[in-house]
Amino acid sequence: MLATVINVVLVLAGSAAGLLFKNLISDRLMAILTQALSLCVLGVGISSAIGTQNMLCVIVCMVLGAMLGSAVDIEGRLERAGDLLRARIPKGEGTGRFTEGFVNASLLFCVGAMAITGSIEAGLNHNYEIIVSKGVIDGVTSISFAAAMGVGVAFSVLPLLIYQGGITLLAGWVGPYLPDAVITEMTAVGGALIIGIAVNMLGLGKERIKVGNMLPAMFLPILYVPLADWLAGLF
Repeated sequence: MLATVINVVLVLAGSAAGLLFKNLISDRLMAILTQALSLCVLGVGISSAIGTQNMLCVIVCMVLGAMLGSAVDIEGRLERAGDLLRARIPKGEGTGRFTEGFVNASLLFCVGAMAITGSIEAGLNHNYEIIVSKGVIDGVTSISFAAAMGVGVAFSVLPLLIYQGGITLLAGWVGPYLPDAVITEMTAVGGALIIGIAVNMLGLGKERIKVGNMLPAMFLPILYVPLADWLAGLF
């Protein structure tokens, strides 16, 4: 949990800096920084996604995960959570895009290879290097996000703490039984989701991709990989 706490502190520090110094950054510079950041996010997603050893696994998990997430309406629930938090804080400058900042930052900080592998590594071996490195990236990112979308970015530490902290604790219990192949495919699926986030950040496509509704896909390799191996053994 220590690594996740460090990640949370860095996001809060970055969010505070973004809110305090946003007037020193011009809209033009902010747009360029956002585009540059989006391209970096796209690169992270691609580098993770191409690490798959089983593209069929990624495809099946993405399809089933999208169906499950849409049925539960995860993205809608995230948005409603953001609206609820917004209603509980004083009105003022910086809260107009609260939900957008909360949802986008929550997805970006929680989804991806570093969040999964770093949390598992922290839970199994008490190695915090990956999560701390991710925390630095998140902290820098939160400066831009908070300056552009307001205080909602800071509240993304709530799902971040639950998500990464939960995986870390879970890894300590079940991690020794999780095959490397499962982690590889979870990382690849997470990379595909990050690509979706980057596409949204760049404003590509006619409609915004509801990445939140695809989150269950990240965990389906836990079922898919052993099931596929079992079926392959039958033939």
